[in-house]
Amino acid sequence: MATTYEIIQGLSQAAANAYDGAHNDEGELLEIGLQREQGNPLIDKRVMDGFNVRFFANKMVLSYHSEVQLKEVYAKGFESEIDQRLADIVSFLKKEYRKVTGSSVGLKQEGEIDVRVENSSRIRSWVMAAKTYVIEGSEAETVPQYSSDKLQDGWQSFLDQGGLGKKAKNDKRPKSSGE
Repeated sequence: MATTYEIIQGLSQAAANAYDGAHNDEGELLEIGLQREQGNPLIDKRVMDGFNVRFFANKMVLSYHSEVQLKEVYAKGFESEIDQRLADIVSFLKKEYRKVTGSSVGLKQEGEIDVRVENSSRIRSWVMAAKTYVIEGSEAETVPQYSSDKLQDGWQSFLDQGGLGKKAKNDKRPKSSGE
C-alpha cells in the first residue's frame, strides 16, 4: 500500500504530464478532455483552458479554468458540461497515474461542483470550476487540529512584555498636560 506522500507525488506527476502539446508514447497528442484539444490549432481560434490539482490531508481539489462566451453560459446543461469535463480530467489523471506508478488510485467525489462565471467586458468571460475528491487508500483521514493553548500562551507572554500605556525608559520628552 502506498503512503499518502507517494500517492500525492504520483497524482502531481500525472497532472504535470498534461501540459499543452504533450504527446503519448506513440507520438499522438494526449487526449485529456479539454476544449483546447478540439479543432485545428493552425486555423481555429485557440481556447485557453487548463486545470490544476491541489491537496490537503486525504483530499484532492481539481480546479478548471476556461474562456467561455455568454451564449454558452445561458445554454441548457452548461454546469453538467463543465462537470463532464472535470470527470474527463479525473479519468485522464487515473490513467496517467497508473502509467507513472504502476498501481491504481481511487478518487471519490465529495460534494458538488462549484462553478463560477465572471466577465471583464461584454466580450471576455471565463469559467472557474472546482470539485473535491477523496483519495481512497491514503493514510491521512483528517486534517490535524491545532491546539489553541500553545498559541494563547505565546500571545500572553508577548503582551506581558509590552508597555501599552507605559512610558519607555529611554523617552526623554517632557510630560505633557494630557499624561
